[in-house]
Amino acid sequence: RSVYDDQPNAHQRFMEKLDACIRNHDREIEKMCNFHHQGFVDAITELLKVRADAEKLKVQVTDTNRRLQDAGKEVIAQTEEIIRCRVQQRNITTVVEKLQLCLPVLEMYSKLKEQMNVKRYYSALKTMEQLENLYLPRVSQYRFCQIMIENLPKLREEIKEISMSDLKDFLESIRKHSDKIGETAMKQKQNNVNYGRNMHLGKSRIWESKNEMTLKRTFEEEDEHEEEVLTAQDLVDFSPVYRCLHIYSVLGDGEIFENYYRKQRRKQARLVLQPQSSMHETVEGYRRYFSQIVGFFVVEDHILHVTQGLVTRTYTDELWNMALSKIIAVLRTHSSYCSDPDLVLELKNLIVVFADTLQGYGFPVNRLFDLLFEIRDQYNETLLKKWSGLFRDIFEADNYSPIPVANEEEYKIVISKFPFQDPELDKQCFPKKLPMSQSVPQIYIQVKEFIYASLKFSESLHRSSTEIDDMLRKSTNLLLTRTLSSCLQNLIKKPHIGLTELVQIIINTTHLEQACKYLEDFITNITSVSQVTVHTARLYGLSTFKDARHGAEGEIYTKLNQKIDEFIQIADYDWTMSESDGRASGYLMDLINFLRSTFQVFTHLPGKVAQTACMSACQHLSTSLMQMLLDSELKQISMGAIQQFNLDVIQCELFASSEPVPGFQGDTLQLAFIDLRQVRHYLLFFSFSNYVSNVSVSFGFCFSPSSMKDTSKKNNIFAQFRKNDRDKQKLIETVVKQLRSLVNGMSQHT
Repeated sequence: RSVYDDQPNAHQRFMEKLDACIRNHDREIEKMCNFHHQGFVDAITELLKVRADAEKLKVQVTDTNRRLQDAGKEVIAQTEEIIRCRVQQRNITTVVEKLQLCLPVLEMYSKLKEQMNVKRYYSALKTMEQLENLYLPRVSQYRFCQIMIENLPKLREEIKEISMSDLKDFLESIRKHSDKIGETAMKQKQNNVNYGRNMHLGKSRIWESKNEMTLKRTFEEEDEHEEEVLTAQDLVDFSPVYRCLHIYSVLGDGEIFENYYRKQRRKQARLVLQPQSSMHETVEGYRRYFSQIVGFFVVEDHILHVTQGLVTRTYTDELWNMALSKIIAVLRTHSSYCSDPDLVLELKNLIVVFADTLQGYGFPVNRLFDLLFEIRDQYNETLLKKWSGLFRDIFEADNYSPIPVANEEEYKIVISKFPFQDPELDKQCFPKKLPMSQSVPQIYIQVKEFIYASLKFSESLHRSSTEIDDMLRKSTNLLLTRTLSSCLQNLIKKPHIGLTELVQIIINTTHLEQACKYLEDFITNITSVSQVTVHTARLYGLSTFKDARHGAEGEIYTKLNQKIDEFIQIADYDWTMSESDGRASGYLMDLINFLRSTFQVFTHLPGKVAQTACMSACQHLSTSLMQMLLDSELKQISMGAIQQFNLDVIQCELFASSEPVPGFQGDTLQLAFIDLRQVRHYLLFFSFSNYVSNVSVSFGFCFSPSSMKDTSKKNNIFAQFRKNDRDKQKLIETVVKQLRSLVNGMSQHT
């Protein structure tokens, strides 16, 4: 057994030693045989003797051997079975040992497959790392291990592709949900900050009553928003980003992933920043635009804080600065299309919420608030356009008559709308009339409404009360000096506005001018900024209404002169009439009656205005009559025509002396007709002189005014009849010179 169980070649050595031992024994036997040869012979002899016994013994041994062999066959079979079993047992032991080495590898590979199936790719990469570094080297001699080793790189590439696909799906998802994310973030900001509440609560009781319904709606909306608001993490699953980042980091391609992510997000940023062409038409277009941008940067901020190195603060700041420049350019362009002040106000509120929301995430938004000041100017422009239409409608609807009040209640209603005070009028009994027309309280109310509207834009701009007060006063000044002033000037120039309306406009502007101080007090109550502050601007309503009043006064003068011209045009003098009618011309009497009734309307005007209008009308009438007399087409005037013209001039002088407008000193108004009076005297003098000389009787005398205009080019008509009277000729020449100088003086005066 030791021969079989010993080291290799033990059997051969054993056989060699056995042969050597046999040879030694043979030699010893030979020696012994030689030494004991006799004994051998004796032994042979004895053996021969026992031969027969040996034969018997052989038979017996053979039989015993046979029986022993037969009995040992089963033992041999069992022994061989035992040997085979022991070999199997040894093989099994070897297999078990090898399997114990392979089982962890197979278990890890199975685990890897399971992780791949459930998309736990980061864990799968960790499992691959363990397989490569710890388990596979132990069993690298097996073929299945080689197959595994060859498959691991493929699995890594598959994981990279799958994770990249998940990242692309994630990027597409946040692109679609960015507006929802932004809307949610902006709602959160609105819940955290009650916009405008402090501003509203700090206003006067007038402002509070004005905005009672607005506050109620605001609080109701805030109550609705008190419900739980979802965050960006609730709306978007960021796990694909984390997985992809970890996977690429494990694979050593973290930088490639970062560059890809930033590149794709920049592309998405450009798409988000690209507005729709019709965005300026509705507030929903702006809201969606801002929501998308907020959603984009909320995601980036979240990625910045939950990942390490995927995005950096420098990257987000650079991206925000690029976006901010684009946003400002877009808002400048699209806001310029907005003609509705309500839409501009909604845009302002959206920009404020947008800026405050992103400021809460650490993005600088000062440029947005600077943009709001530009939009504020545009908002004021849209307000001015809107209020220009309102003013025009008010002026068109006004009847330009004093406001009648039948009782105390109606009177209180009027003075509640407009700050009117007149102690003399208060003493009068009802019914009575207020001096201004219905447009005055309406204009005053609309100016206050404009201040309210302008104030709405100043809310939530994070500006001091002084700055808000200054903005309100500047916008109100623009309304008064540009919009209202323009409407008044256009109103005055309209053809259908007559003298009565112009008089009422002057009265209206006077009362509106007096109400400017109440507008200043109104602004002070809203902003709580004292008017004595150094930087407080003043309202320019005084100059506005003065200019409008001066324009109306000038238009009164113009329309009076036009009306006089209309009467003069219907004058039909018969310059060859033989004798006068004995009374003033009908057109002139109608004109004087018109002037009397018109000047009665001027009783409510300031004294100087009425006096100036009256003086201007009389001077224009005098000039018109003078031009009629000195018309180049008028060749001759009869004695009767001179007398008729004299009656008309006398009627004009009587009108002037009747003091149609009180306040003139002495004969001031009559001086308007002094030039006409001198011409009349000259004409009467000439006609009387000619009458005395009987020339008119002999030759049918007619006086020619044209002869007075130029005596140097042709002979004077008087000289043809009185050649012998040199003194008379000299007198006529003197009169002609005086008339010529008089006409020149009148033309310069006109």
